[in-house]
Amino acid sequence: MKKSQLALIYGMAAVFLWSTVATAFKIALGFFSPLQLVFVAVITSSICLGLILAWQKKLTLLKQQFRARPWFYLQTGILNPFLYYLVLFKAYDLLPAQQALSLNYTWAVLLPLLAAPMLQQKLQLSDMLAAITGYFGVLVIATGGNLLSMDFENPFGILLALSSTLLWCLYWIINTKDKGDAIVSLLLSFLVSLPLITITLLATESLPSLHWQALGAGIYVGLFEMGVTFVLWLMALRTTERAASITNLVFLTPLLSMVFIALILKEAITLATLVGMGLILSALLIQKVLKPKAPKVKLV
Repeated sequence: MKKSQLALIYGMAAVFLWSTVATAFKIALGFFSPLQLVFVAVITSSICLGLILAWQKKLTLLKQQFRARPWFYLQTGILNPFLYYLVLFKAYDLLPAQQALSLNYTWAVLLPLLAAPMLQQKLQLSDMLAAITGYFGVLVIATGGNLLSMDFENPFGILLALSSTLLWCLYWIINTKDKGDAIVSLLLSFLVSLPLITITLLATESLPSLHWQALGAGIYVGLFEMGVTFVLWLMALRTTERAASITNLVFLTPLLSMVFIALILKEAITLATLVGMGLILSALLIQKVLKPKAPKVKLV
C-alpha cells in the first residue's frame, strides 16, 4: 500500500471517529455530570495512551519528559483535559449537540487572533476576514437566526462553548513550545490532571455510576475523543506526503457529525445551525485559501 493511501485511511478513520463524539457526549451526559464524564474519560484515555506507548516501547520517555519540564505539564494538564473538557461537556449539557458542535469549531478562527500577540506572529488580513465571517456565524446560531431581536436562546451555554475554544487555543499555543514526543506529552497532561479532577470530583460530587451503559458511554468518549483518534490523526500526518490532503479532511467532520446527531439523537437540524456552521466553515476556508504563501528561498 502506498504511503498516501495509508495516510488517507488513518485520516478518514480519525475523521469518522471524531464525527461520532458530539453524539457520544450527549448520550454519556445522560448518565454522568460533566465532571464525572471528564473523570471516566480521562482514566480511559490514560490507560489507552499508556498501552500505545508500551507497544511503542516509549514508556521510559514519560519520566524523562516530565523531569525536564514538570511546570509545563502542570500547565497543559490544567488546561487540557481538566478545564477544557469540563467546560466543553457543560456546554453540551446545556445546549443542543448541533449548537455546541458548531460553536466549538470557532477555535480555529480564534487561534490566529491569540497567536499574534502571544507568539509574536503577524496578524493577516485573511485572519480578520475569517474572524468576522466565523463570529457572524456564531451570532446566527446563538440567536436561532433571529439576528434583529438579539435574543440568545441559552446565553450561559453559548458562553461556555466559546470559552472552551479559548481554553483549547491557550493549550495549543503553550504546546507549541513542547519538543517532546506528542503522545508522551498528551499522556503526561492527562496523568497530571487526573489527581486534580479526582479531588474536585470527591469534594463536590459523588463518584460516577458503574452501570455498564454509563461506563460504556464514558469509555467511548475517552477512547475516541481523547485517545485512539489522536494517535490515528498523528499517524496520518506522519505518513502523508502532502499534509494539506489530510488536514482538508477536517471539513468533513462537522458535516458527518450533523448526520449522526440527526439520526441517533433525533435532533432536528435547524436552518440557523446550517447557516451558522456554513459561515464558520467558510471562515476556515478563507484562512486556508487566502493565507499568504511563504516566500521562496533562492539557493546560491
